Amino acid sequence: MSDHQLRTRPPAGPAPGPRTPGSRAAAAFRAAAPALAVYAGARALGLLAFWAAVSAAGKDPLGPLSGRWDSVWYQRIAENGYRYTAILPDGSVHSDLAFFPLLPALERSVSEVTPLTLGGAGLLVAWTAGLLAAWGIFAVGAQLRGRRTGVVLAALWGVYPTAFVQSMAYTETLFTALAAWALYAVLRGRWIVAGALCVLAGLTRPTAAALIAALAITAAVTLVREYRDERRAGPVLRRNARMIAGVALAPLGWLAYVVFVAVREGSPFAYFDVQAQWGNNIDGGRALAAFIAELPWPAALGLCAALGLLGGLVVLCVRQRQPLPVLVYALTIVVISLIGAGYFGSRPRLMMPAFPLLLPPAVALLRLRTTGRTATVLAVLACASAAYGAWTLLGPGPP
Repeated sequence: MSDHQLRTRPPAGPAPGPRTPGSRAAAAFRAAAPALAVYAGARALGLLAFWAAVSAAGKDPLGPLSGRWDSVWYQRIAENGYRYTAILPDGSVHSDLAFFPLLPALERSVSEVTPLTLGGAGLLVAWTAGLLAAWGIFAVGAQLRGRRTGVVLAALWGVYPTAFVQSMAYTETLFTALAAWALYAVLRGRWIVAGALCVLAGLTRPTAAALIAALAITAAVTLVREYRDERRAGPVLRRNARMIAGVALAPLGWLAYVVFVAVREGSPFAYFDVQAQWGNNIDGGRALAAFIAELPWPAALGLCAALGLLGGLVVLCVRQRQPLPVLVYALTIVVISLIGAGYFGSRPRLMMPAFPLLLPPAVALLRLRTTGRTATVLAVLACASAAYGAWTLLGPGPP
């Protein structure tokens, strides 16, 4: 090498050091930015459609989002704690103990440190959690099928038929965020993180049972397979100590609230009694069958077709060979939503956290010939979801 080459070569920069947690988080955010942008755009379109509809009707735009149905119960708990019971005209008793504590605790905390009312705090929590959920859904999709799939998966969750609930002061976005990141942690082998997120999910919604089952079944299958290969329990247990600890940690949030209700009411099964008073007991699907039987035949056929589509998505998820924790979580959410005796109109909302069901449609959309066609389909779905959301929110019944 000549002296001239030595003189003109640019000086070497410093050797790259290890990536810090902050730099990793920034890189992860940059990777997820397209998914977050598409999701935020879909939800902004939904809010715009709702604002136009509610303005035309001369109503308060914040009322349906933060001042009706379950939102009121959560805000009452945030303000006064668990002490309210409503007796309906038919004599049924509805206790606020049916609602889990994490969302009202967050509402109260945000309200105390900001100028927001409890209703405004609930919306801030729900909207922030919606973005975190979209990020987590993207992360799971990207882990399984690549970044483009992750973007479309997050977008499809944002245009789900009942996605308008994601803009309300409800628990769906908070729970989905915790569930998505817990599943991502399992896929990455971070079992303690997954267990801790399960604890928070168990303080958010009773459907945390699906997440707990996903971790427990995955761990059990892993232990059985490894023991079958080695025939020695000691090394298998030591090698999977963090996995076992994560699984042991997972149900503690849900159990803590069930025990709290039991102690408060003086009965070991008080929580289940409270849910039964709300009509949320498990009946094996009898209420669903009775509801279908009472419908006019065109509506009954339409509902059966929708259930058939749901079954088709489940089959596609199985054929797609989704990882065991992802598959168990989604299927358990669906089963829990269908075998309960509660209000039928809420079941599509209850299934919304089962985002892995949207992975087959996401993959199918990416098989379209051009990105423009995929974007067109998503835009049409976003408009349909926005219109349906505005119509539903102005209606009398809860979602």
